Amino acid sequence: MTSPDPQRIYTAALVVIGDEILSGRTHDRNIAQVASWLQVQGIRLAEVRVVPDVEARIVEAVNALRAAHDYLFTTGGIGPTHDDITVDAVARALDVPVIVHPEARAILERYYADKGGINEGRLRMARAPQGAELIPNRMSGAPGLRIGNVFLMAGVPHITAGMLDALTGTLEGGARLLSMTIGGFIPESEVAGLLRDVERAHENCQIGSYPFFREGRVGSNFVIRSTDAAALSACRDALGEGLSQAGFAWTEGGI
Repeated sequence: MTSPDPQRIYTAALVVIGDEILSGRTHDRNIAQVASWLQVQGIRLAEVRVVPDVEARIVEAVNALRAAHDYLFTTGGIGPTHDDITVDAVARALDVPVIVHPEARAILERYYADKGGINEGRLRMARAPQGAELIPNRMSGAPGLRIGNVFLMAGVPHITAGMLDALTGTLEGGARLLSMTIGGFIPESEVAGLLRDVERAHENCQIGSYPFFREGRVGSNFVIRSTDAAALSACRDALGEGLSQAGFAWTEGGI
């Protein structure tokens, strides 16, 4: 991976594909793990879209998001069934044909050699947009795909995790986003002005407020984020001082 450029913010988008996600039959777990993995690579997940198994909708999302961000990831729709249409949609978005990737076919033939061999459904998992490279899949054989700045990955979370692991250290990223948290039984509505003022005074930092209700009381955790460790600490100190002056007790790390 190229040395990070501390002045450059790299962003990624994620398209989660599948009627089962939109219907509620399947609960998505990939957003959180993709976001966490990207942070370690020095890349920020800036946008997520959930789209149905409709080719035109996938094409629309892919074309919009691959142009708006450094990287685009998709999860879902690369399996063996008729409704797995992500490969077709991405190929259409990139205006390239769909081929049977010879290396992917060889991988699948080896994987299924003692499992009944290749059939029509299994061969679908060797299809790829022309020009795509493979992302290894140690869990079930069927690889993910990378073409340009677009990465096609499985929808099954533990398989997605393996594909992300295979990509670790291969993408160019910027400085890693750092964070600190302070919190307490502090109603966010009573400190909204303070949060705004502290963030404005520390232009390299962002403050997120996350309210909760616990033990019959209202409280909030405040997460401060920055790529600059010194700026992060200064912002945390200013927010903590402001909360104390307003009469609120707070805890390092949140509660």
